[in-house]
Amino acid sequence: MKRKTLTHFDGTGNARMVDVGDKDVTERVAVARASVTMQAATLKLIATRKAKKGDVLAVAQLAGIMAAKKTPDLIPLCHPLALSSVDVKLSLDPKRKAVDIEATCKLKGRTGVEMEALTAASVAALTVYDMCKSVDRGMVISGVKLVHKSGGKSGTWDISSPPPSSGEVPRHTRRRGS
Repeated sequence: MKRKTLTHFDGTGNARMVDVGDKDVTERVAVARASVTMQAATLKLIATRKAKKGDVLAVAQLAGIMAAKKTPDLIPLCHPLALSSVDVKLSLDPKRKAVDIEATCKLKGRTGVEMEALTAASVAALTVYDMCKSVDRGMVISGVKLVHKSGGKSGTWDISSPPPSSGEVPRHTRRRGS
C-alpha cells in the first residue's frame, strides 16, 4: 500500500501551493453538510421568519454561496477556482431542533472543490448562529463534514454509514472513474 503524504509541503517542510498544471481537466463535484441545533423557540422564529435580523435561511444560503467563492481568500494555499455552480440548501428538522445545511460545489478544472463545499456549509451555519444569537447563545454547530466528492484521478468518494460503537475508524467507499 502506497503511503500518503501531505501535499502542501515541499521536501524541506516549507508550505507551498500544489502545482495542478499537469492534472487533467475533469468535472469535479463536492458535497458538504453541517447542522445547527437550538432551542425549539429559536427554530420556530426561523420557520416563521420572525427573527429580528430577517429571513435566516435566505441570508444563510446567500452567505454560504458567497463563502464558497471566497475560499482561497480564507484558507491559505487553496487555488482560486472558477466555480460553475454553488448550491446551498437549508432545511429544518423539528425533531432534532436543527437547521441542516447541504452545500454542493461544481466546476470543470484541475483541482477539487471540497474546501469550497466545506466553507459554504460552515459559513451558512455560522450565519444561522449570528442571526439568532441574540435569543439563543447555546446553539451548537456540528457535523461539518464532506459527504461526497467526484472527479479527478482519485475518482468518486462517498462517506459511509457511521462506524459501529467499537471505536473503529469510519470506512469510506471509493470508486474509480466517474
